[in-house]
Amino acid sequence: MNYRTDELRWRRARRCSGGTCVEVAQADGNILVRDSKNPGGAVLCFDPSEWRAFVEGVKQDEFSFE
Repeated sequence: MNYRTDELRWRRARRCSGGTCVEVAQADGNILVRDSKNPGGAVLCFDPSEWRAFVEGVKQDEFSFE
């Protein structure tokens, strides 16, 4: 899918500091994710079920590198 990313409302987490964050936006029912340091770069696109699974994984600490 091609989106005009400059026309989307991008949001950062409230805890984001130093500009090294991801930004998220919604378009056509999908969730888009990009690197805040490179807003013109690659954008990842997730459908709602994929996004919910990711968020739940974060809450369950499934992505810990310890």
